[in-house]
Amino acid sequence: MPATTLAALHTGDLATIVSIHAEEALHLRLLALGFRTGKQIELIRKASFSGPLQVRIGTTDVMLRRSEAAKISVKKS
Repeated sequence: MPATTLAALHTGDLATIVSIHAEEALHLRLLALGFRTGKQIELIRKASFSGPLQVRIGTTDVMLRRSEAAKISVKKS
């Protein structure tokens, strides 16, 4: 299956992080939160009206802006 972005996933989808295309500050923050290439991620919830996404990486739930999620390439599992 082709790579897509985290922002394009649907609620309940599981995916593997392929790459992160973010500016350094955001990239470092994502790394600190556990976002690494090869890690599995699950989309828990999408807020309506272009609101934030709730994703689960390991046992941690993280809220991300859609603009940030769009910079994370994933491959659906």
